[in-house]
Amino acid sequence: MNDIILSIRGLRKAYASGTEALKSVDLDIRRGEILALLGPNGAGKTTLISIVCGIVTATRGTVTVDGRDHARDYRHARQKIGLVPQELTTDAFETVWSTVSFSRGLYGKPRDDKMIETLLKRLTLWDKRQTKMMELSGGMKRRVMIAKALSHEPEILFLDEPSAGVDVELRRDMWELVRQLRDDGTTIILTTHYIEEAEEMADRVGVIAKGELIAVEEKAALMARLGKKTLNVTLSEPISKVPAELAEWGVTIDDGGHVLAYSFDSHAERTGIAGLMRRLGELGIGYKDLSTHQSSLEDIFVSLVHDGVEG
Repeated sequence: MNDIILSIRGLRKAYASGTEALKSVDLDIRRGEILALLGPNGAGKTTLISIVCGIVTATRGTVTVDGRDHARDYRHARQKIGLVPQELTTDAFETVWSTVSFSRGLYGKPRDDKMIETLLKRLTLWDKRQTKMMELSGGMKRRVMIAKALSHEPEILFLDEPSAGVDVELRRDMWELVRQLRDDGTTIILTTHYIEEAEEMADRVGVIAKGELIAVEEKAALMARLGKKTLNVTLSEPISKVPAELAEWGVTIDDGGHVLAYSFDSHAERTGIAGLMRRLGELGIGYKDLSTHQSSLEDIFVSLVHDGVEG
C-alpha cells in the first residue's frame, strides 16, 4: 500500500489581476497522519484546500489522490475527500438526520441508516438527530458539518479552521474527535489560527506564507531544529549596557537593565551556560533569580514567517 495518499506538485494559482495566491507548492501527505497548515490570513491555506477539493481550478500543477490524477478522475477524488469548510452553511429548517443523510446521497452512496446512526453517535449528535439546524449551538453545528463531510466515508478529511467560534471546552472535544478519526485511519489536514491546536494534535506542521510553503516538518523535529531556550538572569542591580566581556555569549538586556537574556540550543552538547555564569561571577555581577523559556510553536511560526527561514 502506497504510504502517500495525497501528492501535490508544482501547484500554482494566479488571478487575472496578477496576484499569485499559490507559488509552485509541492507537498506529500501520508496516509493516516494529521498535518496542520499554519499561516496568516491571505497566506494561501484556503486556496490550497479549495483546489484539492475541486472548488477552485489551479493555474498549473497536479494533484494525485490515492494514486490517481485529480483532474482526470475527479469522481474518484471527490469520493476520497471530505471537507469541513470554515463557514457554517446548512439548511436552517432541516433536521440533523436529514442534513447528514442528504449529504451522503449527494456523493451517490446508497442509503445506510446504520452508518449514519454510528456516525451521529460518535459525534455526540444522536440525541439531536431530530433537532432542526437553526436550534443548534455553534459547536453542535460544527459537529454536524463534520458529520456531513464524513457521511460518504472519505479517507481524507480537510478541516478549515475547525474550532473557529467554539469555546475552549468544545475545542478540546474537537481535538479528541480528530484524534479518534485519525485512529480510525482517516488522513486529516487542518488549517488553524490556533497555534496550540497544531502543537496539540499534528504529526507534521506545514507553514505557508505569501503563497509559498516555507517549511514542512515533523512537529517534534521542527521544535528541535528551531526551538531555542532562553535563560533569563534577573540581576541584583540593573546595568545600562552589556559588558564587553560577555560579547561571546550574545546576551541582551531586558526589563530596563534588570534582566540578562541568553539564547541557547537546548540540544547542544555544551550550552555555554556554565561559562556565562562563571564569567558573571568574575565580573562581580550578582543575580537573584534564573529562569528558562522554551520556544513554542508560535514563536517558531513567527520566526519562520518574518525571517524567511527555509524549510
